Amino acid sequence: MASGFLHSKEAKVEQSVVSDPVVSDIDQGSLHYTVEGGDNSNKLTIQEASGAPVEHHSPLGYSVGWVTVIFLNLSMMVGTGVFSTPSAIVEGTGSIGLSLFYWVIGYIMSYSTLSVYLEFAAYFPSRSGSEVVYLEQSFPRPRYLFPTIFAIQTVLFSFSSSNAIVLAEYLFALAGTTPTAWQEKGVAVAAYTVAVLFVIFNTRGSLLLSNLIGVVKLLTLIFIGITGLVVLGGHTSVKNPTANFKNAFSGTSDATVYGATNALIDVVFSYQGFTNAFNVVNEVKNPIKTLRWSAPLSLTLTAVLYILANIAYFSVASKEEIIESEQIAAAVFFEKVFGSGGAAKALNFLICLSAFGNLVAVLIGQSRVLRECGRQGVLPWTTFWTSTRPFGTPLGPYLVKWALTIVMILAPPAGDAFDFIVDLSIYPGNIFSFILTVGLLITRRQRKRLNLGKAEYRCWDLAVGISLVTCTYMLILPWWPPTTGADGGDVTFWYATYCVTGLCILGVCVVYYYVWILVIPKWGKYQYRQTIIHGDDGSTAHRLVKIPNEEIDRWDEEHDAAGRVRQRTRASDSDGEVRKE
Repeated sequence: MASGFLHSKEAKVEQSVVSDPVVSDIDQGSLHYTVEGGDNSNKLTIQEASGAPVEHHSPLGYSVGWVTVIFLNLSMMVGTGVFSTPSAIVEGTGSIGLSLFYWVIGYIMSYSTLSVYLEFAAYFPSRSGSEVVYLEQSFPRPRYLFPTIFAIQTVLFSFSSSNAIVLAEYLFALAGTTPTAWQEKGVAVAAYTVAVLFVIFNTRGSLLLSNLIGVVKLLTLIFIGITGLVVLGGHTSVKNPTANFKNAFSGTSDATVYGATNALIDVVFSYQGFTNAFNVVNEVKNPIKTLRWSAPLSLTLTAVLYILANIAYFSVASKEEIIESEQIAAAVFFEKVFGSGGAAKALNFLICLSAFGNLVAVLIGQSRVLRECGRQGVLPWTTFWTSTRPFGTPLGPYLVKWALTIVMILAPPAGDAFDFIVDLSIYPGNIFSFILTVGLLITRRQRKRLNLGKAEYRCWDLAVGISLVTCTYMLILPWWPPTTGADGGDVTFWYATYCVTGLCILGVCVVYYYVWILVIPKWGKYQYRQTIIHGDDGSTAHRLVKIPNEEIDRWDEEHDAAGRVRQRTRASDSDGEVRKE
């Protein structure tokens, strides 16, 4: 059913239209689709009407170019992991050769998932928020189920306390002092507050800061990689730099299943962040044309530098030194090549900057995710989440992230409680990743039923298969018991408690949804309908409203499936004048 100003002087018709620039509506059974365009792309967004409306002009602007895409991803991927995890990965795999191969496997797994996101972005080129949008559109029924569950999870676990505390630890290491627990918490609070202040006042400025820190991260990894190659060439005082690469797979047979699988998890987590740019798709001009090469480039560049950095570490220290040293692998490398003292301080400074850049990149990406959850209408106080007043930034989401992070830094005591709370979001996140990949197959089928042509980008079926295998692996792996027993994980109680608790939280979200959407309205004799609200800043969002049962028919007659008020246009056959009612 098309919507628009369709009339002629001879016509005696009454046409329902909407005032927003919706090209057309498509009905398919109980599903209703809108076809809308955004200023960022000449491709139309065809989406189920229960989803948040397209913002035809982004209130956050269009400051994201290919450079920003690369560094948003790179800055979120490169935190402190590449400097610290190689020792754990070598220990888990048992050999230098297998640990290097794991980085390649992690790259292939990540690239496959990246391809899935690219295809989703091609379907919805004028929607930011990545997972929020893709889950919403893959599973539009039951109406608001996935938006509700994902929004609650996203808000609850939007804190970045562990990253802030890691930054505080390295700041104290840079100063050469050992802090008390509360000193460390205080510095973590201050560091995160500074990061929020850097992004809260100006969108373009926050993106520029992310780019600048990303450049420093890139140059740091390039420097480590080149230095490693120089060491391998025998041009330094390091003796026998190629020793680790002779019989590189020696010790692989000693690896346990638990150790090897956890090593792969460490690798996968080191690549996390390669989809960060998909959170700002509506701020990118010609998004698919830009993302289809810049997003894979950021991942590939990071993977190459990760592998070169590991080769550099292995060129200066034996396997035993890397595993047994109390220092991180990067510290061993700098000390072996440049000596202690100034080099160690330089390394700590670079790691601090890298950790701070990670906080900034996460803030930028997750603020858009929270904002998109708010635009769906399933969170209270819609305007708080969606408005970009007064600075042209997502102020509400930034404040929520800041408040939750501060609470999570200060409230839990160090040790089991803190580690457990940080781990809570991992398993639900793995579940959503699996569902998202399945959702791509469902979305393809939906578009085929609608007789829509191919999108601007379509990932290989092989990539979808690898992504499904990866997600399945990440769902099964956490249940594998550690070699030290059921209480031998990173906490002193049952190792899979966080998995069970995460599943219980998801279950509570489902129960809440059914009580909120079905049970209470039945008792109250009303139904939920959505309406569209427009902010002075150009923001657009859905708001759920309660409509008494006796007024439902009238409401549905006066509003389209997306919640827009219909306008009645009547063409007169006498003078050709079009009148609106």
